[in-house]
Amino acid sequence: MLFRQLYDNETSTYTYLIADETTKEAVLVDPVIEQVERDLQLLQELGLTLRYCLETHIHADHITGTGELRSRTNCQGVVPENASAACADRFIKDGEILQVGDIEIKAIATWGHTDSHNAYFVNGDRILTGDSLLIRGCGRTDFQSGNPGLLYDCITQKIFTLPDETFVYPGHDYKGRTVSTIIEEKNHNPRFVGKDRDSFIEQMNNLNLPDPKKIAEAVPANEGCGKPAIV
Repeated sequence: MLFRQLYDNETSTYTYLIADETTKEAVLVDPVIEQVERDLQLLQELGLTLRYCLETHIHADHITGTGELRSRTNCQGVVPENASAACADRFIKDGEILQVGDIEIKAIATWGHTDSHNAYFVNGDRILTGDSLLIRGCGRTDFQSGNPGLLYDCITQKIFTLPDETFVYPGHDYKGRTVSTIIEEKNHNPRFVGKDRDSFIEQMNNLNLPDPKKIAEAVPANEGCGKPAIV
């Protein structure tokens, strides 16, 4: 398996390139529209064919590159079940597997940050957590039908029950960290250590964070698979 972690500096977003080195089939997870040329160049340099653009959720902090990549590569746009993106080619539900050559990418529904969010468990040894579990943190729950209790349940019952050595690759990091493990987050993530469900909910309801800078344009654009809304 070929695996690359790519970064958008403006939004601190990680995009992941996953490819089968035999078939040369590839998937991009959470592409960013400003980085489409970078992604296309890397695909060309590595001799890969893009089959899927896979979203963890409808993002509020950046506009997806899926629409542009789809028009230029004929890949399929894949989003979580129940996501507000009628333009998607495919909706992937909890437990469903996306096959890329010999690589298995299993969707794990991790609601709470939004009401349609998946993490992706790749080949049984790494999980792309999107905006659910972050390195020493977690996604906020105060917009897009967020629900802190549901996020707590999904992280503790679905993510923290994976093997301890599983690598954790988040959708964002604002401090330059690139990867963690399940055991690290269970032992050192301050959002969860020493917290029960009620104290986690209280904590999340009192973060008082500012809205993402691009939320007004990003959410409607991403519901259109990367096309800005016409007003």
